[in-house]
Amino acid sequence: MKTREIILLLLAAAFGAIAIVTWNGEEEAKKLTELARAELAKTKDEAAKAAAAAKAAAAELAKAKADAAQTIADLAKAKEDAAKAAKKAGELEKARNDDAARVNELNAELANLRNGSELKEAIAQRKKAEADLEAASAALREANIKLAAALARIAELEEENRRLREQTRGTPNTSPNYRVL
Repeated sequence: MKTREIILLLLAAAFGAIAIVTWNGEEEAKKLTELARAELAKTKDEAAKAAAAAKAAAAELAKAKADAAQTIADLAKAKEDAAKAAKKAGELEKARNDDAARVNELNAELANLRNGSELKEAIAQRKKAEADLEAASAALREANIKLAAALARIAELEEENRRLREQTRGTPNTSPNYRVL
């Protein structure tokens, strides 16, 4: 209850006591005054409890807003990491395709070169290209694993962000400065 309401209740109790004294007599007025005082004390207790509950709700709302802000920051970082991982995966895929094309070229050259030294040189180049292709494939697998982990983290952060937004909606805020996230 607000201070103004408490004062009005006190005034009403005082006027009620005056009216009772004039109508019923002094004993009855004292009894009614005691009842009014008891009711006033009860109202004050309820007002104090309501104020404490309002402070606790405000603190909880501030904490939820801070959590939501942190979650949004985490989500942005996870999206950035996912974009980097996707770019790296694209680069590795291109490198793998380039290496596969080079292996095909070397295989064609090898078919044409059936004499000694050129053949040995072509075989060595082919083995190197195959090793490069295998390394690129391994790097691509690693990038895909990191991309999957980043996407899973994004899903977690989006779920937590949704949960936090729903949690803050449960506490109505009548402040004119309040904005929903």
